[in-house]
Amino acid sequence: MMKNNGVGLYVHIPFCVRKCNYCDFCSFSDFDKAERNAYLSRLKEEIESYTTEPKIRVDTIFFGGGTPSTLTPGELLSVTDSIKKTFLISSDCEFSLEMNPGTVTREFLSACREAGVNRVSIGLQSIHDNEQKILGRIHNTNDFLQTVEWVKEAGINNFNVDLMYGIPEQTTESFAATLDTVLRLSPTHISAYSLIVEEGTPFYRMRNSLALPSEDEELEMVKTLEEKLSLCDYTHYEISNYAKPGFVCRHNLKYWDYSKYIGVGLCASSFDGENRYMNTDDRKDYISLGAAATRSVETIPLSMRAYEYAMLGLRTSFGISLSDYRLRFGKNFADGKEEKLSAMEKAGYLVWTEDNLKLTEKGFYVSNEILTQIL
Repeated sequence: MMKNNGVGLYVHIPFCVRKCNYCDFCSFSDFDKAERNAYLSRLKEEIESYTTEPKIRVDTIFFGGGTPSTLTPGELLSVTDSIKKTFLISSDCEFSLEMNPGTVTREFLSACREAGVNRVSIGLQSIHDNEQKILGRIHNTNDFLQTVEWVKEAGINNFNVDLMYGIPEQTTESFAATLDTVLRLSPTHISAYSLIVEEGTPFYRMRNSLALPSEDEELEMVKTLEEKLSLCDYTHYEISNYAKPGFVCRHNLKYWDYSKYIGVGLCASSFDGENRYMNTDDRKDYISLGAAATRSVETIPLSMRAYEYAMLGLRTSFGISLSDYRLRFGKNFADGKEEKLSAMEKAGYLVWTEDNLKLTEKGFYVSNEILTQIL
């Protein structure tokens, strides 16, 4: 797997214009101006609490949410100034920022360039008005096309588009039309997620009346996705992610290759190789008490770290290094699993070499079942 040398930094911006019907993320549409200002002040304090000598080297930054593109240009630059003051930013740092069509302006994109943003992730999901309305999205297709035009105009040529399949009322044909529209724009990266009806969301309350596609229809959508993206030179490098050569998301690889990362903001998590730190999801506590007072710490037992390392690595096309696994955890991954691994290799679900284990494209389709059997 591709290795990252520095630490990844995740910054959580919980502001949204409107909460989508499927969303269970830590995001809110009701921050007033005073609470918003207080949140950003606390966020900058948390960032600057990582001041060390020498400075921590960061080689990926990711602004997620929520909707980071609801920040004003001044707010964005104020937060990134704290980052630059606190951390040593590598010269080749990948700096990603999530944005939703309908919230983006030329002025904001100009601030993105000034801040150092060189990669954006655009939340489209679908080009069809009925599907967007059901999801609770605030934009239409023209908003999306305008956003892409402005992103390119700003000189940010590395951009991802988020898509969703399994949407109520969606058909294989409508999903194919969404794909065709997106592919004509030549994004460097595409993320495609199956809709999951999460407890606590509006969709969960509506679950008995949702006109969801059947399992067979959803499978056809996945096949359509694979075929179209393969023809356009995208590599399926993680279960839900596809990239042009040289454009995998380096920040997300931090999570999948079990690298160290720092998360700041509401509900953000950090990992130092042995311990996981989780910020509170209570926005009032975060603002009034501060991250240090509301952050929980979990020391991860060696056996659980071994499980997580393999589970995350096998989600990617790189798989896991068996020698790295042995070095980290003091045992061979394959011990006691040789028969199962051999059978799965013969069935075409994985590739097992002297120093690597990875799932095949066929294995990706049934990854949950495979991982349950070998982990």
